[in-house]
Amino acid sequence: MRFATHTTLGAVSVVTLQRPERLNAISGALLVDLIAALQAAQSEPATRAIVFTGAGRAFCAGDDLKEFGEQAESPETIAEHCARIQDVTRAMMFGPKLVIGAVHGYAVGGGFEWLLNCDMVVAADSLVCFFPEMALGHFVTGGITHLLPQAVGHQRTMELIVLGERQSAADLKALGLVNRVVPQADMLPAAMALAAEVATRSAGATARFKRSLASGLGPRIETALAVESEAARACFADPDTAQRIAAAFTQTRK
Repeated sequence: MRFATHTTLGAVSVVTLQRPERLNAISGALLVDLIAALQAAQSEPATRAIVFTGAGRAFCAGDDLKEFGEQAESPETIAEHCARIQDVTRAMMFGPKLVIGAVHGYAVGGGFEWLLNCDMVVAADSLVCFFPEMALGHFVTGGITHLLPQAVGHQRTMELIVLGERQSAADLKALGLVNRVVPQADMLPAAMALAAEVATRSAGATARFKRSLASGLGPRIETALAVESEAARACFADPDTAQRIAAAFTQTRK
């Protein structure tokens, strides 16, 4: 079974998270499949734009708390998990094709990060985003410490990450973090239409434009990724985080 798939429809590739029974929560296997799917879409000759979405009721509910023990088993497993999450960011942001998010339901933690890694976002009106990392003793890992202050400023970034308050699709639109908000039934068609429009633009020009943006962002994002990775590894290994994860997992099972 694949936990992320890549299909090509004309000039548009669709990358879909395929773990709907867990709200596409991030597991080790999902990360491996997602990296492969994004890299395949980025290298597909016929593809001019990529739509990134999730199957089922949510885009991505963040890290799967059931796997925390496995992820935090050793310094090596912690480093591997953090590296894989960041490889998703690299495949999205540093590949030549524009990535359009089609995001609905929950986009939490890493799912919120992936939304922010997209080049454009079509949000369903059902979308709810938040960062639970500070409450759980985790740390953001998708270059967010650079990207989010650039988009919304220092104080709003502090509020979004430290408080972790839930943001609706309308909130995100007002903050400039999504491009369009549509009814959920229209989300994927609207994202596909946007991707098809992007695909009519010059492939060379759009790739060069994305590369020119990345040439400025790239070093700063790579620095942010390195700092975030170090912080995330320390958080994973902190006994306080294990206690917080256990309490959160117990609460979700009630």
